[in-house]
Amino acid sequence: MKVNRIRQNVFPVLAALIWGTAFVAQSVGADYVQPFTFNAARAAIAFVFLFCLCAVLRMRRRRDFGGQAQPRPTARRDLALGGLCCGTALTVATNLQQKGLETTTSGKAGFITALYIVLVPIAGIFLKKRPPKTIWISVVLAVAGLYCLCVTEGFSITRGDFYILLCAFCFTAHILVIDHFTQKVDGVELSCVQFLVSAILSSAGMLAFETPSLAGLRACIFPLLYVGVFSSGVAYTLQILAQKDSDPTVVSLLLSLESVFATLAGAVILKDQMSGREYFGCVLVLIAVLLAQIPVPAKKDAAAGTGAV
Repeated sequence: MKVNRIRQNVFPVLAALIWGTAFVAQSVGADYVQPFTFNAARAAIAFVFLFCLCAVLRMRRRRDFGGQAQPRPTARRDLALGGLCCGTALTVATNLQQKGLETTTSGKAGFITALYIVLVPIAGIFLKKRPPKTIWISVVLAVAGLYCLCVTEGFSITRGDFYILLCAFCFTAHILVIDHFTQKVDGVELSCVQFLVSAILSSAGMLAFETPSLAGLRACIFPLLYVGVFSSGVAYTLQILAQKDSDPTVVSLLLSLESVFATLAGAVILKDQMSGREYFGCVLVLIAVLLAQIPVPAKKDAAAGTGAV
């Protein structure tokens, strides 16, 4: 029980901390290489890291089960399908995010990305789960916060902010897909396969739309290693492990701390400056994502399944 509690509470906070600080590394990488190139490299690094980790874990399982790994019926099919779905959603999300970071700050990107915390319970409507009234209040606050954060005096939204907003929708899909498959397969193996898929898809985009530069990759090797090993290999695996057999409301709330860490890291490391209006928008978005995760007691006559996802 104690181990499960640590996994369900500490893992999401660690993932949020890593992702928040990774926005800085991604911003630096955006100065040297294009999005598909950056994400192909980070996904390849994450895959190698997780492949080695899976090999070590399989050796331990064989030792624990007398030389043979514990059998799991249909595991390979679920792992392949889950990895394909997760990897595709992750590829689109990370490339939109990296493209957006070319023209927006890491702090703003962190807050806009955190809107998936509001979008996940809204998506529950299509899964026949009616959200409580607090969700709709969150939507209003989030829209108001986005307006203050992203819309300029000329009533226009920057291209970078728009890419990050689209990325939030893709991360919503990613979370929902993980919720579906994490009960069926090993979390570390699922993460490994999703990054193999992501590396292949991002490499295809790199070759089709970009001109890869070895000099550019060398110039941002340290940000790439940080994002590849920690943000991708470690943090996304922590997310998958945290979502298994846990309350998604609590996990999502803890993951939303990513936006706070991103703003702090951008201000401290990159010296990003935002106006008072933009900081007010950040506050509104943070209130929205927190309010969206407050559990609401179900009414006695409410239908089963009512509540936040």
